[in-house]
Amino acid sequence: MTTTIVLLVLLVLVGAVWYSARSAAEKRRRELEDAQAEARRWVERLGGQVMNLTGTDVASQQALADASERFTAAGSQMEQARTVEQCRLVTQTAMEGLYYARAARVAMGLDPGPELPDLTGQSRAGKVSEERDVTVEGHRYVASPQPGAHTPHYYPGGVVAGRPVPQGWYSEPWWKPALVAGAWGFGSMLLFSAMFSGMVGVPAAVAAEDPGDVGGDDGGDGGDAGGDSGDAGGDYGGDFGGDYGGGDFGGFDI
Repeated sequence: MTTTIVLLVLLVLVGAVWYSARSAAEKRRRELEDAQAEARRWVERLGGQVMNLTGTDVASQQALADASERFTAAGSQMEQARTVEQCRLVTQTAMEGLYYARAARVAMGLDPGPELPDLTGQSRAGKVSEERDVTVEGHRYVASPQPGAHTPHYYPGGVVAGRPVPQGWYSEPWWKPALVAGAWGFGSMLLFSAMFSGMVGVPAAVAAEDPGDVGGDDGGDGGDAGGDSGDAGGDYGGDFGGDYGGGDFGGFDI
């Protein structure tokens, strides 16, 4: 009798372990499928913008070229996405492309559509709020809140190689070397200081010469960023879930 009871207990325990493992595997499978579907939707929406918009000037053409580049990258990432985290990276790449597509619409005088959610530190990086024309180490750089003949390169804002780059239009994509290399050169510190120092809309720490200052001196702005991130979350759930998922974005040439 005792042996029978022991066997029954063991069977129950084995069954419980098997059921728990099966449930966990099923949960992971559903999460991955949901993440893949979500990423695929963003890639398709970006593709609609890329295929249905044609730039009418240098700024819009450049923004659409950047959007197209993100579309290609997101498509490649989607083919290789096998984990939830990889799917999130696909979504982020596609969203970044939508920022460029939105900028192209602005440059062409079209309705940009609903605001997009914060990607990676955009609130923390701030926005270019006035035109700046500076010369650093003999090279001229221009920044502006609006596209123009001298500022055809758009950047949606965010963290590049550990340092926030403000959202705005620029004379050239001077952040790309750091994006590729993963590190900033010494000249970039001078550029940040010259271009963004004292600019309303850009946290003071962003313009600091020492990238390490961004984490400490920006404490106050970090609070604002937290609020902005909350707003972005609301926009994501409301505007994005409704306008982009069901209607308005579909009206934007998708």
